[in-house]
Amino acid sequence: MTETDDVGPADVTLLTARAVEPGYERDFRDWFGRVTDTASAFPGHLGDGLFRPATAAGPWVLIHRFRDQESARRWTTSPERAALFDDCEGHHQSEVARRELSGMETLFTTAHDAPTKAPPRWKMALAAFAAVLPISLVGNGLLGPALSAWPLVARVLVLALLFSTLMTYLMMPAVTLVLRRWLYAATSTAREGPTR
Repeated sequence: MTETDDVGPADVTLLTARAVEPGYERDFRDWFGRVTDTASAFPGHLGDGLFRPATAAGPWVLIHRFRDQESARRWTTSPERAALFDDCEGHHQSEVARRELSGMETLFTTAHDAPTKAPPRWKMALAAFAAVLPISLVGNGLLGPALSAWPLVARVLVLALLFSTLMTYLMMPAVTLVLRRWLYAATSTAREGPTR
């Protein structure tokens, strides 16, 4: 995955799952290269990603990130994007799912979650609490005494940088993995439908 800027709290992530006919994988990757080249020229574009399917029959997942809703809208409604996606329809791929994520919701979604719905907000809040608590204990326990002589603003900046980095790259992926069944229990049941 490539990134061209920092991702802020209001960023928007677009996920699209597409089925690719066997034998057309190279054409698909070439096509996605043209898509990323075009998208990168749009203001507010933050980066792209492409995930291979977990199984041979599974979908490929395309990811586009934008600074805000307006930046994402400019891309999704652009004639440039329409031309690129029209060029592949019925040729070597078909869209099987599409999602738009924003803010904290992106921390609870992986490439394999593209067709699913995000967990309820109360579950996201509890999962975030479970991730913040150990970081707070360790950060304040270890760094608190060492930073006690620092000015307040400097202490807060160091701790905020530590917390946000560990939350994004370590704790949230770990907590989401451990609590996955609980987080997505309602959405899994909805997809499976009523049992008979």
